[in-house]
Amino acid sequence: MERIDKENYYLDIAETVSERSTCLRRHYGAIIVRNDEIIATGYNGAPRGRRNCVDLGYCTREQLNIPSGERYELCRSVHAEANAIISASRSAATGGTLYLAGRDAKTGALLTDATSCSMCRRMIINAGLERVVIRTGPKEYQTISVRDWIWDDDSLPAHIGGVRQAPAE
Repeated sequence: MERIDKENYYLDIAETVSERSTCLRRHYGAIIVRNDEIIATGYNGAPRGRRNCVDLGYCTREQLNIPSGERYELCRSVHAEANAIISASRSAATGGTLYLAGRDAKTGALLTDATSCSMCRRMIINAGLERVVIRTGPKEYQTISVRDWIWDDDSLPAHIGGVRQAPAE
């Protein structure tokens, strides 16, 4: 039997964490790892104490026909990345890696185009994480340097956002 590589080992754990998701659209799981130790986990679901979409039986964004990736302020869920960051101390997370895996809630199909939204990217930057590893296939993944998200500032207009500048210290 061939031994699994570390990236897929952690992505498998993130995928297992996603099984706790309470979203009716997408199930995401995230884990933060530093120095080969799991610091925190998170999945997407309603804030503590609030009713989840699976309990309510509907998704507001789905009822309003809002496309994926838009109008997150209408979503009941806290994203998996945000929940992992909330659960971690910044001193433990700084310099670490966030692993992200997702599946379609209805079909169970692996999400091969998963990525962090702009709000989660900002949290990942402020948490001091260095890399994000996203599952793109059964054993395939994409590795992103958080520094690239700092330099390619998606919060600026397109004509400014593509200009690489050294980040302010």
